[in-house]
Amino acid sequence: MTFGGFMDSPISRFEGEFEFLSNFYPVEVLFDGFTYPSTEHAFQAAKTLVPGERQLIRSMASPGKAKKIGRTIALRPGWDSLRLKIMEDLVRQKFSRPELAEKLLATGDQELIEGNWWNDFFWGVCQGRGENHLGEILMKVRSDIRSSKPG
Repeated sequence: MTFGGFMDSPISRFEGEFEFLSNFYPVEVLFDGFTYPSTEHAFQAAKTLVPGERQLIRSMASPGKAKKIGRTIALRPGWDSLRLKIMEDLVRQKFSRPELAEKLLATGDQELIEGNWWNDFFWGVCQGRGENHLGEILMKVRSDIRSSKPG
């Protein structure tokens, strides 16, 4: 069944079998020459230009702790205009891994919605409202991977 240009029902929670879609999923990514244990770690570190703050975020034991620190740092100049591109670059890097690219492709044409309960209306959707930028980036990356596959 097609609705809204998508097949089947949307994937609206990045948990369980779809945990790999979450920025909290453990996969190493590079940002500005340093390796981070998740896209969440790298994204939070990207918010600042202070090397010590980046190191602190990189050393956090979990993506949730990295996110918590990321809320306390001084934002770099122009952060609001940079954040979408940085997120897309990190997501592309994450899904450049063949095993994750295959899992992303296996979501077919389902709409990807970063559903949440923590009131993130920018990156996701909460209580039916939100811009779903993370979901949009994931679908864009999925489409690009699909179109770059031979055959």
